[in-house]
Amino acid sequence: MLPESAKPYLLNAVYQWCVDQGHTPYILVVVAYPGVSVPSGYEKDGRMILDVSPRACHSLNMADDWITFNARFGGVARTVDVPMAAVAAIYAAETQEGMGFADPEMPSTPPPTPEEGGGVNTDKPAGKPERPALRVVK
Repeated sequence: MLPESAKPYLLNAVYQWCVDQGHTPYILVVVAYPGVSVPSGYEKDGRMILDVSPRACHSLNMADDWITFNARFGGVARTVDVPMAAVAAIYAAETQEGMGFADPEMPSTPPPTPEEGGGVNTDKPAGKPERPALRVVK
């Protein structure tokens, strides 16, 4: 079993493969996972399939901890935020080839949102920058 830290790399690799092959990349998301922000009414059995192809979404950002993008649902533009841990699979819509992951364990505390610095570069100036520190090692 792969460590959770490998998931962003694998998602990006399968996504790029889908795009390079001319396929439509879909991600399967566990909607009940804390921090998931998707339009309601599109889920089935607690999961939702999202088209993350370049023609279906804009400003796609697949960072280490979050996937964020803008897309239209029923003609209404929406921002979608998905913690990386909530992704259960990524695959090509046309061939069903891709990669599935174990169902995520529900955390006791929700992950930090992208606005709180949960892995997505929001290009907002941070407050006071952290000063570098040195320590003596003997």
